Amino acid sequence: MPSGLALLAFLLVAVAMAGTLLVVSMILRVVSTRNEPLKKQTYECGEVPSGLAWVRFHARYYVVALFFVLFDIETAFLLPWATIVREAGAGGLVAVGSFVVVLMLGWVWATRKGALQWQ
Repeated sequence: MPSGLALLAFLLVAVAMAGTLLVVSMILRVVSTRNEPLKKQTYECGEVPSGLAWVRFHARYYVVALFFVLFDIETAFLLPWATIVREAGAGGLVAVGSFVVVLMLGWVWATRKGALQWQ
């Protein structure tokens, strides 16, 4: 089967499955008939809620989370490369080296800007 035909078949099956699941979920939906006050409370992992659910977080938390995701993705790209480092040769080494250099330049830039200072 040519790759274009296979892609078309895959897309048709994906759309058919998504449509079928949506239709079946609309037909079989379960609706609660009792209105209990517990349903309107904020859920905090089984603990009794304290305070409001809408709390503002400082932007530093988001910056730290973004750096975590960045370096997590870096690890996800470096580990498969490490398994084929001998087969990749010099071209693979240059590619991964440039990848790490770009990430480290971003880290140095953020450090110099003070984005990682916890005050």
